[in-house]
Amino acid sequence: MPCASQTIKWLDTEKPCLTYGLRACNYYSVEVAGPGADLHSGMFGGVAQEPTTDLVKVLSSLVGTDGKIQIPGIMEQVVAVTRGEEDLYAGISFTMEALYESLGSKTAIFDDEKKTLMGRWRYPSLSFHGVEGAFSGPGAKTVIPAKVIGKFSIRTVPDMDIDETNTCVFKHVEEQFSKLKSKNTLKVYAQHTGKWWVASPKQSSFTAAAKAIERAVSIPVAVTFEEATGKNALLLPMGTSTDGAHSINEKLDMRNHVEGTKLLGTYLHCVAAELQPWRYL
Repeated sequence: MPCASQTIKWLDTEKPCLTYGLRACNYYSVEVAGPGADLHSGMFGGVAQEPTTDLVKVLSSLVGTDGKIQIPGIMEQVVAVTRGEEDLYAGISFTMEALYESLGSKTAIFDDEKKTLMGRWRYPSLSFHGVEGAFSGPGAKTVIPAKVIGKFSIRTVPDMDIDETNTCVFKHVEEQFSKLKSKNTLKVYAQHTGKWWVASPKQSSFTAAAKAIERAVSIPVAVTFEEATGKNALLLPMGTSTDGAHSINEKLDMRNHVEGTKLLGTYLHCVAAELQPWRYL
């Protein structure tokens, strides 16, 4: 079975974890264009319909400050929480203080562990990533952009469908723009999409990995591995919650590098014992 070490991090800085599911990423662009060229706000402010104004109005309709996605048809696709799943959260080693350390602040949406973990793992989220074409440097530039492109992504979960999600996004964005009755033009499209992944943690490979962690001590490609091999995938995180994944100064502690090497070797030994236990009697 495929085993991958990936950039998903531990929940804290001390206790390793096993990953048996990943949210996918659908990345979208919303383009609003109007004037034939950038304009001076001193001459054209209050005269021309500004693309940035329209874009901000549309983007603000996508998600609330509470993190809830406001696009109809998105949350309806999400598989319902079962009692068995809810019970799993009670035994997870995680504290809000560990989250605050990772955030570098106390700006979490929720104040309790269970809601926080469910928001991170089993519910979709929508995040804004920037506006292309708008002024973003230091200083006080007074130009009105002729075209701006807002960028956002949705992290998808079971049982969300890529095509259905795209349809919901496109329809909502176009409807919100239509309400503005703007003379500017709109384009909305998906830059890339992916499929969420979930495996059974009861597979022998996970049992072996758990034993390896006890003895030795951390991605969309998981779906590709499963489809190519016909086997269940396992993700083995090596980093901690404070590594700053995909951010500036991302790191991997030397301790995790060394212990992770030991862990991989121990895992291979344990998975062999799970598959052919008679050889290790």
